Amino acid sequence: MDSTAQRQATEELAERGFTILPDVFAPSQMEVLRTGLAAALAANESDAVRQRAGQVYASRNILDLYPPSRTVWREPVLLDLLRSTLGPNCGLVRGLYFDKPPEKTWALPWHKDLTIAVRPGTVRSSRFSIPRDRAGVPHCEAPLEVLQRMLTLRIHLDDVTDENGPLQVAAGSHRTGKTMEIADCLVERILVRGGTVLAMRPLLAHCSGLSDPETSRHRRILHLEFSADPDLPDGYAWHEFVAVGQQ
Repeated sequence: MDSTAQRQATEELAERGFTILPDVFAPSQMEVLRTGLAAALAANESDAVRQRAGQVYASRNILDLYPPSRTVWREPVLLDLLRSTLGPNCGLVRGLYFDKPPEKTWALPWHKDLTIAVRPGTVRSSRFSIPRDRAGVPHCEAPLEVLQRMLTLRIHLDDVTDENGPLQVAAGSHRTGKTMEIADCLVERILVRGGTVLAMRPLLAHCSGLSDPETSRHRRILHLEFSADPDLPDGYAWHEFVAVGQQ
């Protein structure tokens, strides 16, 4: 990423809470990802993989279920953005997968991503919620200062149109912390080509609607969360931390 593009992306993240990086991945790379993820999820019978009528629509623990997800994001443009936004000590802390299969669509109301994955055995803290098990991994609501130092990369494996339930974001809502104050925010739909990456702050309010009942389109997303800090406060620890500087 050249200096002008990097500055623009950083400014958009600060002002709007998100920025769109088009054509980060080639169509051939997307095909490899789609095929590999489908095979890995079909072969796994754990409760990390969510299915409806035989169609996988979401998965937790994707870093373990599909190991290439640990490194696929190491494209120069993404590394530049991560380092410029989060600093040199940042790392990958969680991976999720979403799809809206044709005829098996779903929707989510407005929300912010407040939950992180942590190691078991952590002590009680007034700043973290009580950890709860999700597919074998403890998760809890993180303090505001932790969430403010995180960034999510959503890799789009398919073209996203009005047909397949696009994400909607409330620009600037990340500045209101954990509260859902979006009345004065401009709502934008994320309509992009496959291979595009949406970088967003977890405190950005977002939602998505149902796909068109007549569509044949999937909406597959590899959702990767990064933190600026290898360590958490109050004796808590990330479930996993893959340093951006690590090869």
